[in-house]
Amino acid sequence: MNRRKFLNLAGTSTGGFLLMPEFLLATEKRLIVEDDTNDNILVFIQLNGGNDGLNTVIPYADEAYYTYRRTIAIDKKDVNVLNKNLGLHPDMKGFQEIAQNGDLTILQNVGYPNPNRSHFRSRDIWNTASNSNEILDHGWLGRFLHHHHPTNPLGYINLDNVENLAIKSPEVLGITINDVRRLNNSDSLAGDEIFSDNPILDYALRISRASIQGAQEISEAMRKSKSLISDYGLGTLSHNLKWIYKVIAGGLQTRVYYATQNGYDTHSNQKRTQASRLNELNNAVFGFYNDLKRANLLHRVTLVIFSEFGRRVKENGTGTDHGTAGPMFIIGGKNKGKIIGKNPDLINLDNGDLIYDIDFRSVYSSILSNKFNVNPNSIGIKQNPLSSIF
Repeated sequence: MNRRKFLNLAGTSTGGFLLMPEFLLATEKRLIVEDDTNDNILVFIQLNGGNDGLNTVIPYADEAYYTYRRTIAIDKKDVNVLNKNLGLHPDMKGFQEIAQNGDLTILQNVGYPNPNRSHFRSRDIWNTASNSNEILDHGWLGRFLHHHHPTNPLGYINLDNVENLAIKSPEVLGITINDVRRLNNSDSLAGDEIFSDNPILDYALRISRASIQGAQEISEAMRKSKSLISDYGLGTLSHNLKWIYKVIAGGLQTRVYYATQNGYDTHSNQKRTQASRLNELNNAVFGFYNDLKRANLLHRVTLVIFSEFGRRVKENGTGTDHGTAGPMFIIGGKNKGKIIGKNPDLINLDNGDLIYDIDFRSVYSSILSNKFNVNPNSIGIKQNPLSSIF
């Protein structure tokens, strides 16, 4: 049996709703969740396409913003004001309320040296925490789980139809779920120990069995979770964040949840397209935030929202082209509720692009050191933590 056939077998043996890991060992040791007094949880939302940061966190007091963006600029009267210089997009009213509550940190001009404008390459850099000229095979979250939480078989849950590089590790420590609604069908797949005289088939069946047991743990957490109170709005992201809340509230001992939202590549028709995307993001995040807060879980859960790059300062007509630095959001996790970093400098540009002020890897360092007491150097991140986030 060649590798392609092996992976196809593993990927379809549970009905196609789980993407199987390559090296998950279904032993009793692997199915024991470690005893750990640290109960912090990370939830990531990756905005695919390169979200336009200047129309998200808007420098409405800077006239250069309106000079560069005569067509797509957000009118001052429509901005959700944060302070005398900055405001949020009109469709981010929920984010404004989270900021007023002191639970939102905004990091300005986040990027990295020698930026890459390719969607795929820049995502790889963000997801592996590599240098721009460095290729890494494993993600920064995957390395974190591999080195510091190796006994948790549900260390991560990735809500997508492909494995995200950020959670890829030498030994897979979680599952990728394409459609969470199909998890309810997993109970009928459980059974006694499965084995085969064929070692490759036996290995595939063991992978399947471990994944089924993981699905059963998820189903049990869903059963225990409290009823939802908040409105999450419509859309895939809304559905996924609602599901993540349920399993967290139900006590699932997963460390990392990863979700994506597509549609931010706004080369044209930006005002309408971005408004639609940010409206879904706002409703989903605000519902998630409110439920976590009501359940007294917000202090345990750190929500991180980022995009692979921002967009250029000057509009191209009705949209914007690929840029470099942009804002990053952190909600919950006992963050200090600040705006960190300089306001975008629209005069001193690098070939039409914003100059980054905060290295995204220093944000990762802060998360690791403050939320898990982990030295970032242990997973190859050399940047010092930012002291002002948590």
